[in-house]
Amino acid sequence: MTNPAPLHPVDVLLLLTDGDQVLLALRDGTGYADGQWNLPSGKLEHGEDALSAVIRETREEIGLHLDPQEPRMVATVHHRNNAGKSRVGLVFTAAYDAARHGEPVNAEPHKCAKIEWAPVELLPSNTYPFTSACVRAFQEGQPFALSGWQ
Repeated sequence: MTNPAPLHPVDVLLLLTDGDQVLLALRDGTGYADGQWNLPSGKLEHGEDALSAVIRETREEIGLHLDPQEPRMVATVHHRNNAGKSRVGLVFTAAYDAARHGEPVNAEPHKCAKIEWAPVELLPSNTYPFTSACVRAFQEGQPFALSGWQ
């Protein structure tokens, strides 16, 4: 038996930081927000807790294995897109450690054109608004933010 999709999907998003840089992925081939930069992220699966989800998404999207003590939740963002569909994002951060993590890779080339580090203070102009709101909430120390709501 399949469970119906929730009306407000829950996303987990990772702000992987290296000094003043954040890792972004350029969406491609998904049919949604292609050509825009976003954080490594994904939907919470049925029966999955948020910490397990962010660890899973990190491994699936950028090939890094996070220890469960690494991700720290920093914000919740309630985002509504231009079509009026909304979602709740649980934003986690982790500090990148090359010696421990290895090099991040584009582990989903069928969904992502490339990954790149970008300055937290100067995200590319084609950054997806949900991602921009998550980074802004992190920078400003806001535990909760609205994005796309009038």
